Amino acid sequence: MALLEARGVSVRFGGHQAVIDADLDVDAGRITGLIGPNGAGKTTLFNVLTGLQAPVAGRVLLNGIDITGFAPHDRAQRGMARTFQRIELFGSLTARENLQVAAEIKRSFGSDSLPPVADRVDEIVDLIGMVSFIDTRSDMLTTGQARLVELGRALITRPKVLLLDEPASGLDADETDNVARLLELLARDGLGILIVEHDIPLVMRVCHRISVLDLGRVIATGTGAEIQQDPLVIAAYLGTPTEAVR
Repeated sequence: MALLEARGVSVRFGGHQAVIDADLDVDAGRITGLIGPNGAGKTTLFNVLTGLQAPVAGRVLLNGIDITGFAPHDRAQRGMARTFQRIELFGSLTARENLQVAAEIKRSFGSDSLPPVADRVDEIVDLIGMVSFIDTRSDMLTTGQARLVELGRALITRPKVLLLDEPASGLDADETDNVARLLELLARDGLGILIVEHDIPLVMRVCHRISVLDLGRVIATGTGAEIQQDPLVIAAYLGTPTEAVR
C-alpha cells in the first residue's frame, strides 16, 4: 500500500476539466515525480492532495485512511507537509524565525514528543545547510536560500510525506545539485516525497517513479528510462529521448 494515494481524482472549473480520473501513488522511502506541460493539471492535482482544492470525484488516502474531506491543517497533523511554487515565507522574519514559527505551531497541536524548538531548529539548519544565512531576513534572501528555508520549514514538522511544488525553480546548477542530494538523503531515511518539477534532468536523477499528466489525464507512469521512451510522453512533453535529458 502506498503512503499517499490519489484514486480516480477529477477536478472541474466550470466547463473545463482540469484533472480527469487521475491515479497517483507516493511510497515511503521513494521520490515520485509529477511532470507534464504547462496547463496539464499538475498543480491542481497537487492541491487536491494537500487539501487546497476539492475534487468533484475521486479519493485521497494517507496511510490507507480516506482524507478527501480533510482540511490542510488536518492533513499536516497526520504527517503531510508541502512547499509552494511561489515562495511563501514571512518576509519580515529571519530564516531562523520562519523555522521557529513552524516548530511552535507543530508543538501547539500537542506534539509533546518533539524535542525543544531550539534543538529542532538547529537540527534542520545543519541538515539543510542554512548556517550562513540563518539570521537574515527572509525578504533579503536569494531565491535559492528562500527555497531552502521553505524546505526546512516543511521538514521541521517531521512529516511522513513531503510534497514539493517546483523546488528547483529559480535555482542555479549548484543549488539544484544540493537539493537533489538532500532529497535523495531524505528518501533514504524513509520519507515519501512527491515533486512537481519542470527540471527534467533533476526529475530523471532523483525520482524512482514518474507520472506524466497531459490535458488533465495521467498518460504514463514508470521509471525515468521508461518515461523517456514512451511515445505519448515524447509527443506531449519531452520531445525526442535525447532532448529529454539535456
